[in-house]
Amino acid sequence: MWRALASNMLTVLVVGLFLIAGLVLWGKAQYTAEGPLETAICLRVERGSNMARVSQDLQEQGAVTSGMIFRLGAQYSDKSQELKAGSFLVRERASMEEIVEDITKGGASTCGTEVVYRIGVTSNKVLVRELDPATLEFVEVAEFDPAVDEVPNSYTEKREQADTRYRIAMAEGVTNWQVVEALKAIDVLAGEVTDVPAEGMLAPDSYEVRPGAERSAVLQRMVEKQQLRIGAAWENRQEGLPLESPEEMLILASIIEKETGVPEERGQVASVFVNRLEKGMKLQTDPTVIYGITKGQGTLGRGLRQSELRRATPWNTYLIDGLPPTPIANPGLASLEAAVAPEKTDFVFFVADGTGGHAFAETLQEHNRNVAKWREIEAQQKESGN
Repeated sequence: MWRALASNMLTVLVVGLFLIAGLVLWGKAQYTAEGPLETAICLRVERGSNMARVSQDLQEQGAVTSGMIFRLGAQYSDKSQELKAGSFLVRERASMEEIVEDITKGGASTCGTEVVYRIGVTSNKVLVRELDPATLEFVEVAEFDPAVDEVPNSYTEKREQADTRYRIAMAEGVTNWQVVEALKAIDVLAGEVTDVPAEGMLAPDSYEVRPGAERSAVLQRMVEKQQLRIGAAWENRQEGLPLESPEEMLILASIIEKETGVPEERGQVASVFVNRLEKGMKLQTDPTVIYGITKGQGTLGRGLRQSELRRATPWNTYLIDGLPPTPIANPGLASLEAAVAPEKTDFVFFVADGTGGHAFAETLQEHNRNVAKWREIEAQQKESGN
């Protein structure tokens, strides 16, 4: 009898072990299998949260089939205590294993709110936007000019959320003074700016920043990126250019940046200035004259006067020979590349054509005809109030 009982108990134990093993294998398969989510969602993990709350949230949103398996899988992979606060994009059909990896690996939030501080040539803007998980595109929540507009409540609210991301978007053609003044006005940054980099040495680009970041550190990142771009552009320059150094290349690139209205024209605009330098002609470009007046501290806000075109400054290229002594703005990568690889043309003149671009010419006679057309367009625009 005891033998039979022991045999039965052993059988039950073996069957139980097989059942447990099967259950573990099934749970592991569920943990790594494609998830049920049909449309991506944004999962927000609050500070102080835990896997239990997260698993419940995921199950309620239909992202996991079992909150318990999700928790056990996180525990089995030793990630239960590595949960990070933030907003995370959970893609459609993401497995529990993939979700656990995303919410424990750290780094910037991949979903939720983004605040973009745009540093522009004529104005600065603050843009508040949310990522739509379904389309993976940002939806604008608010946009305002901090210099003139009232700060919207949406910005204040998002500033209080720990998972909000911040970016500084610096446009091509802004001056160092404009960048520094804009950084001073960004309230998520800290510290003073004691050393302003040389004009042209800040790379126009997008920079992610964290609250409390030092303004000087942000400037240093911009300088380092511009140094890399300058070095690469100079290394890949065409032979025979009338440029003696990377500094001269940077000056020319800044002029190209300020004179280019249509990106596709950069190569032609560059060719005009290179041709003029090679022929010993004065550059005669208005943006350099404007820089001599403003020193890069804001925009002129009006057209140049004849007296200003005749006023002697180190940047007045109607009076000086060759390049001015410094860049007149921060050129982008495309303008740096155009400065060292201009199109092969015989153009030495250009004038606005009324479409935002330019009409180019090889001879003064042809240029004068283009100027006459532009004067007609200007007159028509004034009559129509444009």
